[in-house]
Amino acid sequence: MLRNVLMAAALCAGAAQAADGGYWQVGGRIIGVVPDESADITVVGGDVKIDDSYMPELDISYYFNPHWSVEIIASTMKHSVEHTPTGLDLGHVWLLPPTVTLSYHFAPDASFQPYVGAGLNYTLFYSPGGEAAGIDVDYDNAVGYALVAGFDVPVNDHWKFNVDVKKIFLNTDVKVTVAPGTVAKADVDIDPWVIGIGARYTFN
Repeated sequence: MLRNVLMAAALCAGAAQAADGGYWQVGGRIIGVVPDESADITVVGGDVKIDDSYMPELDISYYFNPHWSVEIIASTMKHSVEHTPTGLDLGHVWLLPPTVTLSYHFAPDASFQPYVGAGLNYTLFYSPGGEAAGIDVDYDNAVGYALVAGFDVPVNDHWKFNVDVKKIFLNTDVKVTVAPGTVAKADVDIDPWVIGIGARYTFN
């Protein structure tokens, strides 16, 4: 259903582009990534705890017209993971989660410009390490859905102050190998909130 909604919105935006033209926007934010995690773990049971992460983020948007835009965000962040309730250190892992969203801007000419949207995320897990001795942790890359809401406040003809909140529905399969060969598999819902504050520059 989400795919059908995005396709319909893209067709509407594309039709309006012919009348109004398009333009680009680039921006930067400081983001907080706050996981809303849970896990189903074989063999040992329990759950996982994933810490929050704070990083800079780059975003690039193309506006088909003043109401419709598509945005891609790029950032990378590191999260530490532990097993609960044992407190066993499962180390850390880096995430590269490019996310593409299609958004509708309700009041593009106002002094307060809210928007909402939806899209897709693809997360690559890389450089895991730091696990407790004798443990190896492996993460599968994953595709997720994203919802977004936020607002822009124009400063002048080009610059805008921006607040952006995304909810990403992300699930990954994790394999934890404990010497001498015991393997626990985990179905992990990460489902992070991504909260960003920054500025955007419009080329128009």
